[in-house]
Amino acid sequence: MVRGIGSVTGRKLIHAVGNMDTLWHLSNADLTRLNGISPQVLAALGESHPDSTQKMLEYCHNNHIGLLCPDDETWPESLSQLDDAPLLLFYHGDVHALNTQQILAVVGARRASREGILITRRWCRYLSEQSTTIVSGMAYGIDAAAHGGALEGSAATIAVLGCGLGTLSEQQQDQVAAIAAQGCVVSEFLPTATARPEHFPRRNRIIAGLSHATLVMEADVRSGSLITARQALQYGREVFAVPGSVLGGKHAGCHQLIRDGAALIENAEEVLQTMGWGVHATNANQHKKYHPADSAELKLLQILAAESMHLDHISESCGLTVPELSPILLRLELQGVIERLPGSRYILTCTISK
Repeated sequence: MVRGIGSVTGRKLIHAVGNMDTLWHLSNADLTRLNGISPQVLAALGESHPDSTQKMLEYCHNNHIGLLCPDDETWPESLSQLDDAPLLLFYHGDVHALNTQQILAVVGARRASREGILITRRWCRYLSEQSTTIVSGMAYGIDAAAHGGALEGSAATIAVLGCGLGTLSEQQQDQVAAIAAQGCVVSEFLPTATARPEHFPRRNRIIAGLSHATLVMEADVRSGSLITARQALQYGREVFAVPGSVLGGKHAGCHQLIRDGAALIENAEEVLQTMGWGVHATNANQHKKYHPADSAELKLLQILAAESMHLDHISESCGLTVPELSPILLRLELQGVIERLPGSRYILTCTISK
């Protein structure tokens, strides 16, 4: 609550004097003798007083907002060694989710493609069934799909916000309630702080810091997801990126990350294998194997194995008319072998058994 003092400066101050209580009781002369104390920081400390926090504490209590400090046993172990870790986290939900054994950040474009959203939701559901906690930023697009998929699974999910927990819209409050019921929603910003552009890079560093690895699903070169990925690299964490079409630029950020050394990922199992996280049996469609009934089905599924495709293109590639193709598509869709996307596009949802 002291203006002009962020997490890095605050941590240095606490480290220099031993604890927060001591800091508040130092005189200006004592503070001046500390290394790195600028006149601006000295003035900010002089204008503040610990009693000013009482109203904020009462606000948090009345709104059921928890406070988590580095001294708490439940403070995330993954944040403990970071120089720029937050000094405090406000939260809703179960803070034990912050210390699970497999934590993966899943981030990407707000204006993601329908295919990107579908794949993200499916992968995150599968990863959640594999005891992986999914972390994201509760934004539109890939973030929402990541949380949605995780909620369909069995593990926790964590949302890190770029605003205070007391400034959410009714729709966001519903999202927070759903996530908090199966995980935790955290923010380093005061509950009364509204979302601001400069908050999101700070939010992204917490996403990267909480996670053991970061997966970028779909992002252009200007995406904030790249900030999260680069921060993860600085923290020494693994970064994965999913490649995509070179047309339209929606995957250009992922391609740049791959050129810079991120691991190219084509399915969710590769994440588990690379991280050394165990894989156990699941009923997820992603791992369902389907044996084509005839050569027409085999050809159709081989075409869809490469990419999602429009009905007209499938018809042209298979050499079948739309009336001939429609019953085959319907049969496969009912069996969960393929899925229909908006705009008469189809995508394969399982493995072809030959």
